[in-house]
Amino acid sequence: MRVFITGGTGLIGSAVVAELLSAQHTVTALARSDASAEKARAAGADVVRGGLTDLDVLRGEAEKADGVVHLAFSNDFSSPEALAQAVSEEGAALRALGDALVGTDKPLVTVSGTPLAQGRPAVEEDPLPTDGPVGGRSVSVERALGLASRGVRSTALRLPRTVHDEGDGGFAGLLTQIARTTGVAGYPGDGTQRWPAVHALDAAVLFRLALEKAPAGTAWHAVAGEGDAVRDITAVIGRRLGVPSESVPQESFGALGPIFAADQPASSAHTRTALGWQPTRPSLLEDLEKIQP
Repeated sequence: MRVFITGGTGLIGSAVVAELLSAQHTVTALARSDASAEKARAAGADVVRGGLTDLDVLRGEAEKADGVVHLAFSNDFSSPEALAQAVSEEGAALRALGDALVGTDKPLVTVSGTPLAQGRPAVEEDPLPTDGPVGGRSVSVERALGLASRGVRSTALRLPRTVHDEGDGGFAGLLTQIARTTGVAGYPGDGTQRWPAVHALDAAVLFRLALEKAPAGTAWHAVAGEGDAVRDITAVIGRRLGVPSESVPQESFGALGPIFAADQPASSAHTRTALGWQPTRPSLLEDLEKIQP
């Protein structure tokens, strides 16, 4: 299968590209910069230059491909306005990719976060929230899944709070960056809120499985651990960096404050049974032990 991928040089995307190539698929990666293009080529992928705002490029590559994996997101959390712009750009890009595949029965694999389910771990059948600072991403994903009725084998992988590798990545990685800057490994509230996680290499296997065989209009949970308490996460970060781990005001985390404060465990029981996915890589707390001071 010839696969077109956006976001193919990030932490998750690099793992997905390697997994696809190891399974004898060919990959064309969207690359916005010279550095990204060089990284993609070094990994064994073909390269097309452009970004998420280059909608004609996205449509053209989707039309030529046998399947599409969409992972790119600007990850600019510097302000509510910057985050809203990132959500809007991704929505337009995903619309262009999906519309290019209408009537082809080709797979389109996209991503969202795991949803919130009060009092229990979220499951694959739970609806995505469409409010809050990243609610627009859910709207875009639901539209993509709706393309199943128009001849697109669209599926969505719901990624947890942290996709990690070598102690870096995801929201735990952001907590590490903040701790390096402020000298405190902080968490909002009492820190008992739980964040699910998955190793990037395990997530990559699930992306391949979804691309190869997931039915149209389905959602899957890329969750290895249902949820670690945030104060347990920051305890490891603080110990590795030699800084205290303590509660700090939710406002300290800016636009991400409400998300960081939410208790949001998630299950992947259905995903494992239906797609035969079995994560085998280190857990988040084990992986955080690789953080270097």
